[in-house]
Amino acid sequence: MRMIVAASLLLLNASAFAQAQTAPFDMSGERPPGAAVTPRLTSPTPPAATQPATAVPAAAAPVPVTPPVSVPPAPATQAAPAPVPAPVPPALAVPPQPTVPAPQPAAAANAALPPRSGDVRRYVVPFSKLGLGGEYDRRSWTVYLTPEQAAAKASFTFAYQNSIVVAPEASALTVYLNNRPIGQQRIGSADGSSKVTFEVPPGLLQPGANLVTFEAAQRHRTDCSIQSTYELWSNVDPAGTYLSFAGSDAAESASADAIRAIGVDGAGKTEFDIVVPALEQPGTTKPLLRLAQGLSVLSSMPNQIFAFSTASLPAGGPGKLSVLVGTAAELRPLFPGLPPGAESAALAAFVTDPHSGSPVLLISGPSWQAVSSAIDIIVSPTDRSADVRRDVLTTERWSAPNAPLVFSDTSIALSQLGVKTTEFSGRRLRTSFNIAVPADFYANAYGEAKVLLDAAYTDNVLPGSHIDIYVNDNIASTVPITTTTGGILRHLPIRVTMRHFKPGLNSVAIEAILMTKDDAACAPGATAAANPRFALFDTSELHIPDFARVGQRPNLAAMAGTAYPYGRATEPTPLFIDRIDADTLSAAATLLGQMAITAGHPIAVESVASPNTIGDRDAIFIGSISQMPATALSQANISTASQASWRPVTDAQTGVVDTGTAFEEWNSKVSGGLLHNRITAFREWLSRNFDISRNSLQFVPGAEEIFTPPNVATLLVAQGSSPAGTGSWTVVAAPSAKDLREGLEVLTTQLNWPQISGHITTYSSKTGKIETLPVTRFDFVPSMPWSIANYRLIAANWLSTNILSYAFLLVIFLLLIGLTTSRMLKRLGRSK
Repeated sequence: MRMIVAASLLLLNASAFAQAQTAPFDMSGERPPGAAVTPRLTSPTPPAATQPATAVPAAAAPVPVTPPVSVPPAPATQAAPAPVPAPVPPALAVPPQPTVPAPQPAAAANAALPPRSGDVRRYVVPFSKLGLGGEYDRRSWTVYLTPEQAAAKASFTFAYQNSIVVAPEASALTVYLNNRPIGQQRIGSADGSSKVTFEVPPGLLQPGANLVTFEAAQRHRTDCSIQSTYELWSNVDPAGTYLSFAGSDAAESASADAIRAIGVDGAGKTEFDIVVPALEQPGTTKPLLRLAQGLSVLSSMPNQIFAFSTASLPAGGPGKLSVLVGTAAELRPLFPGLPPGAESAALAAFVTDPHSGSPVLLISGPSWQAVSSAIDIIVSPTDRSADVRRDVLTTERWSAPNAPLVFSDTSIALSQLGVKTTEFSGRRLRTSFNIAVPADFYANAYGEAKVLLDAAYTDNVLPGSHIDIYVNDNIASTVPITTTTGGILRHLPIRVTMRHFKPGLNSVAIEAILMTKDDAACAPGATAAANPRFALFDTSELHIPDFARVGQRPNLAAMAGTAYPYGRATEPTPLFIDRIDADTLSAAATLLGQMAITAGHPIAVESVASPNTIGDRDAIFIGSISQMPATALSQANISTASQASWRPVTDAQTGVVDTGTAFEEWNSKVSGGLLHNRITAFREWLSRNFDISRNSLQFVPGAEEIFTPPNVATLLVAQGSSPAGTGSWTVVAAPSAKDLREGLEVLTTQLNWPQISGHITTYSSKTGKIETLPVTRFDFVPSMPWSIANYRLIAANWLSTNILSYAFLLVIFLLLIGLTTSRMLKRLGRSK
């Protein structure tokens, strides 16, 4: 009997102990196929009246959490809103990043609520994919809302999936709207995509730009090494991330707000469908391209495409805007419900498509002169004089805040660049910001910027840890941590080479690699340690010194960065288009729209039929390679034989071997062998460690070689000088008009556009690769008033690039000093 009682007590104690333990982390992603999987998201929490006060959600299913803050009471005339977080006090605006607070069942997010009837959905992610990687990542951008949308009741939904090694009990994803947290979700959706919905507090959204921020704090399940932090990721699905507005009023749009609030579709793209019945008539090209650029600048979206047609209105949808352009007589067969005023005066207004109910921008008048006047009504607010200097590059639609444009010696606090003070308890902290330099930037061989770092680290951080600075994903500087007693860094100067800066937008990242004894031991639970070991303060500064300023020709990077030289033109830029069809005009509009965003204003263009009428002005040539003027190809160093030989490789030609590629492969096999490989490795070592290349070991730069586009390429962008050498000619060509349109739609995306550089850039739709041919010889184009200081900086950078010329001039200078000293000593000294 005693043995039975003792056994019963032991079983009761074991059961109580098991209930007191927290459930182990879920490794459901490693279950065998077919095994049951516990859902990752719980259903909405029942009301408090029907749920016991002591109820706790199951530990095996991650529960969304929000900061435990109070909500102001709702007005008496309205229903009480759902619990939402209140504004965070300034002192607590940037919390530490160690672990996630305890779940709050009453504040749990609504899991994948079905859309309500009549709701208006606005996709908010301006990328084809949004990934949050590492132990800490933060992405911010703005979404433009109309007054009707800002006043409507709204909810925010996002869909995400994460790596299986992310520990849900120590990782969280927080969503901010206008710097106010609206909800926090435990990261625990490794099995598949999960949807989470948060209610937006009333009055939080505002007409115009609204800041959206995703912030991820992620920890590894079992590994404490630096390498393991690269395995942490959470991907947010653009098609499942949107704002929902209650009521049909949110769909109404008026004036320019509808253009600025066009937004994106589920793939992060923005499309303007322009229907012009008289598309191919003479005289319509100039106003239509001006309209496209004005729409592009007004919306400022990163992934825009333009599609021209002459048929009926296309189907509407998110991220799309249909535009009807033409005289009243031309548009009446397509749109019978034209306003009466279109037959008597210029008209620009929004109307509703009777078939789809979508808003349509109507631009009409009794003649094309009146149509051009109506286009000016829309576009004129975006015009800016070429001699008015702008202070920022507009990037907030995909990366907030806007990037400041630096022209000379400047120091900028990181707080102005969007960096937040962060206390960090992990192993690798990375934060980035944007900075811009003008098109005539010329300091890629000698210049040095400085990061004046304000930071702190504890005595747990071991020597061997370091702080790295990256410029455009290239490492530019490293500072080791050598002390074992911790430290506070106050404006620690970190020199950053400017060789990786380029005209236009530049991304700078600060990364701290932190090692501790605890990480070496990696005891259970060590990855979720709560004590901060490093702090980065937003009082840190970036200092950029004076740099040489002179334009260069050719320079595709400057064209991609700030639309140079076309963005500075004081007169219309000649534009050659081989033929006015839907594909070619759509390609031209997509290209000029992207250039207008980087220039900050529409670029005035005039159509030309022959390069003979251009002279030596800056010009742009767009069209198929077979119709491109031979003069333009020759000035860009493109083989004129490619007009007949450039044909893209098709699926049926997969076995065809390209002669040039085959020759290079066989040449590398048989002409040098081991010696050739060693020489190549030595050259790469010199370039990587000392920035010495074959071009550097020349007295003067060599001549450009004639370029023949390979058949695998489907688009080519090249730049050269005009016949007299006083202008820049840019050639954009493809084997066909269809390849031209499709290639520019890909090349002008926010991800690919910064890759345009050098003398020639090619794109292949078969491989998806973008390849560039560097500039070997260029001409200087004065862009500043003459000054000794600027010319000294120009000479310093040129001599740093051309090492042999520098060495030769140094020897000549030393010989002159020796001869002068010898003559002086003969005259002034004693002969004996």
